[in-house]
Amino acid sequence: MKYFSTRNSLLNKEFDKIIIEGLAPDGGLYMPKKWPSINMLDIKNLSYSELATKILFNYVGDTISESELRYIAEETYSVFTHDKIAPLININENKFILELFHGPTLAFKDYPLQMLGNLFQYYLKKQNKRITVIGATSGDTGSAAIDACKDKDNINIFILHPKNKTSEIQRKQMTSVKSDNVYNIAINGNFDDCQNIVKKLFVSEDLRKITSLSAINSINWARIISQSVYFFWAYLQTKNKNKKINFIVPTGNFGNVYAAHISGLMGLPIEKLYVATNSNDIMHRTISNGDMSLKQVKSTISPSMDIQISSNFERQLFESLDYNSDKLKFLMESFSKNKKYNISGSILEHLKLFYKSNAVDDQITSLTIKKYYEKYNYVADPHTATSLSIMDNLDKNSINISLACAHPAKFPDSIYKSIGIYPEQPDSLKKILNDNEKFIELDNDSETVKNYIKNNI
Repeated sequence: MKYFSTRNSLLNKEFDKIIIEGLAPDGGLYMPKKWPSINMLDIKNLSYSELATKILFNYVGDTISESELRYIAEETYSVFTHDKIAPLININENKFILELFHGPTLAFKDYPLQMLGNLFQYYLKKQNKRITVIGATSGDTGSAAIDACKDKDNINIFILHPKNKTSEIQRKQMTSVKSDNVYNIAINGNFDDCQNIVKKLFVSEDLRKITSLSAINSINWARIISQSVYFFWAYLQTKNKNKKINFIVPTGNFGNVYAAHISGLMGLPIEKLYVATNSNDIMHRTISNGDMSLKQVKSTISPSMDIQISSNFERQLFESLDYNSDKLKFLMESFSKNKKYNISGSILEHLKLFYKSNAVDDQITSLTIKKYYEKYNYVADPHTATSLSIMDNLDKNSINISLACAHPAKFPDSIYKSIGIYPEQPDSLKKILNDNEKFIELDNDSETVKNYIKNNI
């Protein structure tokens, strides 16, 4: 399998290069040059690690053997606490919830990041290299990335988070880790500011001269293909294989829903993908009427979705532009300059083939948490609730699967305000509440952050 960049279709790179780089030198995102086909009959009796091996092996080329990849997959998912890894909960009739919070940090980011951390280790040892991992987080990515990379000899990891704009538990899951190779940076800004700094660092020539940089956000292609596994896994857990599926996905950086989309391109029988946003509704506006314009980021009770610039949407635009990197580059440069771009014509028509969307404010989110607790005795975190509110309005004769992206105990105050009780806390969260924290506060300035990184690698 060869890879090109969304901004340079002439690139021709192997998987072992693009996983380490994460972001292409031209600022684009790596994409495979073809889509493999998964025969659904071949995967029906596989375990989760076997399924992951089957899917990922299509993308790695000859950079790793199938037996080595299988070993890594088995090691990766051995740390998850549920015997089904990602269980599918049948709420009512054809209404399901795919629980993706049974990993070390209790969020869906564990599923791709534990795999990515182990793949990093494999390729770095093989190439005798060290890397500096840089990432931005709106909440859960940071702790999952840190858990996946902590104490690894050939990795230093720097995670930027927006100061006072994650939940306290999300922050402490990051800042209570004392490993010498972990650096937490609180930025005086929002998530988009953090993400913009990371993008500038990746094209910084003087930083690249002294270290090899790698991305751990969902801009890293290895994360997207690792996330595609649980969409196939959800289908395998349904009893009715004669129907197509609707997935309802809480969306921030567009990585999760794009992983669902490529699952459909690989052969998963998906009817429609429903994109759920909170009040930061740029993806809803874009998909529904082409209005891709930036607005002020709002703080909500679903903070991991408090995003206006959804980086992975660039991959979808590249596809919708028939993989024309010149047109994509023009579009993204115009959006960056003008803070808006009107999606129309064939591009918008292509988007509507796959996606529908809805925006959910805090009031509806809270009422949905209450409804699912009272009606189904199910406690959903605020991000999950944005998708559950959409699922209630879908055709009951279809198989509708909503993604539960985080454990409710990570957002205790929002749960309490919605249903009057605090969710039960897993032991792993209880332990960190009184831990000392290790992080530094820096201004919203890429040069300041770059100098901090240079002084600590």
